[in-house]
Amino acid sequence: MRLLRSARFPALLLLVAAVVGLVLANSPWGDAAQAVKGTYLTIPGVVELSVGHWISDGLLAIFFFVAAVELQYELTSGRLNSPRTALQPAIAAAGGVLVPIGVYLLVAGGTEAARGWPIPTATDIAFALGVLAVFGKGLPAGLRVFLLALAILDDIVGIVFIAVLFTSDVDLLRLVLAAVGLVVFRLLSRVLDTSTRPLLIVALVVVAILVWWLVLTSGVHATIAGVALGLVMAQQPALRARHAIEPWVNAIVLPVFALSAALVAIPAVSPTQLSPAFWAVLLALPVGKIVGIALAGAMAQRVAHVPGAPRLAFGDLLAAGALGGIGFTVSLLLSELSFAGDAAVRDQATLGVLAGSLVSLVLAAILVSWRAWHHRRLSITTV
Repeated sequence: MRLLRSARFPALLLLVAAVVGLVLANSPWGDAAQAVKGTYLTIPGVVELSVGHWISDGLLAIFFFVAAVELQYELTSGRLNSPRTALQPAIAAAGGVLVPIGVYLLVAGGTEAARGWPIPTATDIAFALGVLAVFGKGLPAGLRVFLLALAILDDIVGIVFIAVLFTSDVDLLRLVLAAVGLVVFRLLSRVLDTSTRPLLIVALVVVAILVWWLVLTSGVHATIAGVALGLVMAQQPALRARHAIEPWVNAIVLPVFALSAALVAIPAVSPTQLSPAFWAVLLALPVGKIVGIALAGAMAQRVAHVPGAPRLAFGDLLAAGALGGIGFTVSLLLSELSFAGDAAVRDQATLGVLAGSLVSLVLAAILVSWRAWHHRRLSITTV
């Protein structure tokens, strides 16, 4: 369990799972794997989802619950518990969303691929923190917190895009009932703050599943339920729940999603025949994220600097920008949703996510290693 709570090992699992999915999709067993992914698993009268949707709508909601709990802690009791400190990563996140969108539309604007503009807006938390842990020994603690807040805010923006752009025929009654369920969940979690009775925990789980089902069947993407539950849960029970769930998220949820999303057949075409969606994502993730996060982060430290708090150097912001370009989890989900009706373009956009994230990963490893060496040298000099 200790290994699964580290930042390095889960990132390695994600990478291996994605490689396995890509290799499997391009092997003689590719069609069989796609058939399994498309197989429907039904709970009669309750829900009917394919294996792929159980993964992206069900398992991924658990991941977003864990991420939302961490964000809630940082915003209320952590390093981002004042408006000025929270504003810095928020401004950087805005740059890390808007500039990649601009780069994407610069390449794919005016084509059918333009509707994929939300794809390069997200940052993969597990991958980014994993690279930071592997190559970032000696970096200031503030950079990790800055990156964590930035990545979570990026992902929440992605989830908002999912809720707004990829939702149709919303059942308002079910959404209202889900909101009522959230209130009940909040109240039960407050009771759990002073009591750990097993029946109370069972009741919380049942209410959480009910909220997830109501959001799913309302027409809104079900991962929204995970975010909402993580944000409304009382803090101490939420942190205990996160501690218990995190190893399973790292060992099962994220690798299974990475394998499923990476089940993409590489098209046997020349580079000139690839969709603009591929090239747009490939450029927007590494280039758009580095430029957007570094410039917006530098501006944020000028307009929202907290007196006495250490500033991140521009080189540190460049490293954070490169880490932000590792889109992966939510970018893969956005790719599936953006081109749900066009499998060929969807697969090429997914390849763009994988390739762009790989380029960002390599750049991040170089920049993080450089900044870590720089800070270690400074610490030796000051001693």
